[in-house]
Amino acid sequence: MSSMRGLLAFCLLWHGVFSLDPKCAPGGNFDLSHWELQLPSASSQKPGVPQTIPSSQLQGCNGFHDQSFFTDPSTGAMAMGVPGSPASTHCVTTPHSLHCRTELREVDASGNHFSWSPNAPTNRLTVELAVSKAASGNLGTVVGQIHIEDSISTKPVCELYYQSNGDLGMGVQTSRTGSQSRPLTVVGNVPVGQKFSYVLQYQLGALSVSINNGAPQKLDVSALSSPQSYFKVGNYNNGDSASLVDFYSISLQHG
Repeated sequence: MSSMRGLLAFCLLWHGVFSLDPKCAPGGNFDLSHWELQLPSASSQKPGVPQTIPSSQLQGCNGFHDQSFFTDPSTGAMAMGVPGSPASTHCVTTPHSLHCRTELREVDASGNHFSWSPNAPTNRLTVELAVSKAASGNLGTVVGQIHIEDSISTKPVCELYYQSNGDLGMGVQTSRTGSQSRPLTVVGNVPVGQKFSYVLQYQLGALSVSINNGAPQKLDVSALSSPQSYFKVGNYNNGDSASLVDFYSISLQHG
């Protein structure tokens, strides 16, 4: 995995200038050139391992789509679904997780995994979405996260959970190998089915989240000592029932 070097700035934003076309696969409406996809289904080459779709196969109006990753026929939103828990649906998880996901992972322009320094001036993920079907259970589903670079740790820096009561809660890692802070830090509440936006920032050594253009809420990550990290966005179901998340825009900024 390569790291970002020097000063690099890019912004990947589709919706807001162009309308979303319900007839296209997600890659026809969203710039997925800096994302790869993990699915809750098994790879045909590696049974028991989640299927991963590279960035090159996601792009364009005829790009990859299936029952877990598709375009909403009414709105053109990028829909990401998870059928439920592994116990109830036999969906497939990674070795370090008990839960299934349909989730995008940040990659570079060549489709390779990479990470960036949290001490850089700008590392920002901005997303507009709606949770149309919330997962049951105390944690619900993760709709965005920052993950520590895989060679350093299997843990995330933080995860933004959407719970079935509409609460948005941040779970923040208390060490590179330990558990997340509990209870979750509630940073907002949005009813099921209602559009909202969030901004995750991990820059100049500080972590913050903003909901619906509100003031950034800072969270303590001093124990992590600013490890190389990367963004993820999608539907990482931590509950027992099915979940569905519709995305209307995704923007990345680094610099």
